[in-house]
Amino acid sequence: MADEIYETPSTTPNFQTELAAQLADLVPEAIADGKVDVEKLKELLDGDAADSSERFGLFWPGKKRALRAAQEPTTATLKPDFDNSKDWDTTQNVFIEGDNLEVLKILQKHYHAKIKLIYIDPPYNTGKDFVYPDNYKEGLDTYLEWTRQVNEEGKKVTTNAETEGRYHSNWLNMMYPRLKLARNLLTDDGLIFISIDDNEIANLRKVCDEVFGEVNFAGQLVWKKGGTGKNDSQFAVVEHEYVLVYARRADGVGFNLDTQAAVTTSYNRQDEHGRYSLVRLDSKTLGYVASLDFPIQGPDGQIYVPEQPVGKSQTARWRWGRDKVENDYASLVFERGFVYTKNYQSEGARPRSLMAEERFGVTRTGKAEAESAIGQTGVFDFPKPVRLIQHLVRIGGDKEAVILDFFAGSGTTAQAVMAQNALDGGSRRFILVQLPEPTPENSEARSLGYAKISEISRARISGAGDRINESLVSPALDTAFRTYQLSDTNFAKWRLSSDVEEDALQQHLLSLRDSATDDATADDLLTEILLKQGYSLSEAISPAEVGGLDVRLVRDRDGDVAVLAYLNEHVKPTLEQLRALVDESPTRIIVLEDAFQGDDELKTNLAQLAKSKGIELWTA
Repeated sequence: MADEIYETPSTTPNFQTELAAQLADLVPEAIADGKVDVEKLKELLDGDAADSSERFGLFWPGKKRALRAAQEPTTATLKPDFDNSKDWDTTQNVFIEGDNLEVLKILQKHYHAKIKLIYIDPPYNTGKDFVYPDNYKEGLDTYLEWTRQVNEEGKKVTTNAETEGRYHSNWLNMMYPRLKLARNLLTDDGLIFISIDDNEIANLRKVCDEVFGEVNFAGQLVWKKGGTGKNDSQFAVVEHEYVLVYARRADGVGFNLDTQAAVTTSYNRQDEHGRYSLVRLDSKTLGYVASLDFPIQGPDGQIYVPEQPVGKSQTARWRWGRDKVENDYASLVFERGFVYTKNYQSEGARPRSLMAEERFGVTRTGKAEAESAIGQTGVFDFPKPVRLIQHLVRIGGDKEAVILDFFAGSGTTAQAVMAQNALDGGSRRFILVQLPEPTPENSEARSLGYAKISEISRARISGAGDRINESLVSPALDTAFRTYQLSDTNFAKWRLSSDVEEDALQQHLLSLRDSATDDATADDLLTEILLKQGYSLSEAISPAEVGGLDVRLVRDRDGDVAVLAYLNEHVKPTLEQLRALVDESPTRIIVLEDAFQGDDELKTNLAQLAKSKGIELWTA
């Protein structure tokens, strides 16, 4: 019956193993003795394989290790934090406190190819930002160690000063694995927007070219961050920052129209399709193409040709080819000796790369917006303006988009998502991730009771949400959020050291340990199991009693029971109680392995009952 019982994976996906499996499926002849034969793969690729002696790309100390950090699975999980959440049962928004590298790994199972838009405002590497030092161990140990503010050598690890050496390498080693994991989460038509300044724009562009592909570069937007410039610069006064944009797959993907852009075109004509302006079909600026220089006969028999500049060589030609002219002839306008196409009025304009208008806000705008949301001053340094992120949300996603920000900072992205939903009636959802970075000891934030930046983030999101809902006449928006905390696995048997090779004795000793740690609640256990089985962070979960057993129910959108979980390893259920679970007809039943207390017959009987009803049985 083993094949009728599914076992919950102990870790997040292993990308190295999965990639090898994909290669084995695509190119079986490149697999020898269970390993990838790289030389055979090169032979099969022939001319498509690069010369290994000379390679083009961005290289830095620690790059291979950074790649491994992205590929290595983790046993880490997220624990629900009900006390720091708002309207847990009804909200679809999520706030996660923890290291974003581990969190991105945890999100891979369910959110793979489900995120429409990612916006991040990572450390700019000014020498004052937190960046993991090059000798700092990545992974869950990194996060747990960092929260103690010192590394194993007792050295402070909160900044990346140029005096540390490998200044740019440290920053790239932090960004590279996170961008690799982020790419996996984007939908095929998804976009990632990254705020950055001159310190790392060159390196970020190169590393993004590698991670996302040069062909998927979507733009380098420029934001005018200051209303007035300071005169203390050595060279030019810097008044701008950048927003780098990449697509998951650029083919067929573009920005939405900027619905708030000022339109200067006069749409002074109208037909059954709407208002329009006339645009000449001939062009002198697109470059001469002989095949696009041909005569067109008008309805009155007059012959029209592209108007060539006087006294110059031929440069003018049509914007349309012969086939398009023939197919769309009825839409052309012949007037005043010229041929025109109709330019219909649309709800907006194509977004511009320069964001310098007042409607995008400046740094002081962002500070004022954040302070208004939280109702306190002096807490924030340089938050981005809400209206800037709102603009990116509008041009980059649809009204139902799931939006991720894994460098959440003060929570601007969440406020922008809520504000845009209020503006256009959208149902966008946000997932924010923020490191529990301590506020400076002598800061205004600390004096106001905020020990961590993540506490400020939640307070700002909550305050902004309340103000948005107060301003609405229509039904309230979802401005709440579920909070989760990053932690080690709740299952003792899965807590394996990555530095120690397990032998048979170790494996046997581990198998004798209880499934779950004693301090783990049923909600903790279920959250971890659901995540590792591929469920979302916003599932509808409720406690219930079935057959005298305390269980958890997970319902689908129709209200049917998708999952029924029994998570008490200390109380062995009877066969009749297990039969009651099956009679609830869930899609899936989850039972802790140790709940059977070694009774294989009981486990087999449950498997047979579940199979008879077409129910999946999972253990953990």
